[in-house]
Parts: sequence; C-alpha cells; structure tokens
Amino acid sequence: MRGKMVWFNEEKGHGYITTETGERLYVSAAGFEGNAPKGRCAGLAVEFDVIENGEGREAVRSVLIDDAQPPRARRRYRAGH
Repeated sequence: MRGKMVWFNEEKGHGYITTETGERLYVSAAGFEGNAPKGRCAGLAVEFDVIENGEGREAVRSVLIDDAQPPRARRRYRAGH
C-alpha cells in the first residue's frame, strides 16, 4: 500500500500513516525497513504492508519513498515590521 506520514515521534518510537483511502494506521520504529523517519516527516510518501494486531491495524515493512523534506511553512510579511 501507499500513503503519507502524518507524524512520527523519534523519542517515543512511533507515529501514524494515512493511507490513500484515508485510514489512519499506527506505525512503530520497528515497523520500518531501514531507518525510521527523523525530523519533519509529515507529508512524506511511504509504502507499507498492513497487519491486524490485537488492537487494530498496523503498518509494517514501511519504507519512505520520498527523500525530500516537506516544504517549510512560509513566513508571513507584516507591514511595518
């Protein structure tokens, strides 16, 4: 399956992925092949498989397919500042 990273907390070692159909799936650091995301990862494309665990569905064998960082927020111009 394909989807996008919603967020990932490096310290806690888990986060969430949104599928192309809008389903939100839990993903742990162990659920990534290679390295788990670091830094800002929201919006990065990811490929993964889905398993059923005792608490619901979970993303496993996840791989980031987008190496570029998501765009940063634009700075607003304030007149007079």
